[in-house]
Amino acid sequence: MSIYVFKTSLCAEDIYRIDSVLRSIIPGCLWTYDLEDCDNILRIKSTENIVEPVCLHLKKRGIYCEELE
Repeated sequence: MSIYVFKTSLCAEDIYRIDSVLRSIIPGCLWTYDLEDCDNILRIKSTENIVEPVCLHLKKRGIYCEELE
């Protein structure tokens, strides 16, 4: 299992809406948010590479998303 870390523009109001998006595109994965971090971090544990679909779906909803390496 890998952990993917993303820099985002998420805010507290986005969390509920984004949870349902993440459930639909990566079912069974675990994710956490750190909105206190200056990069509004989203961490996702997955057995598959989920970088492209996560970034694509968040950007479609007006949320900046970039994988941190």
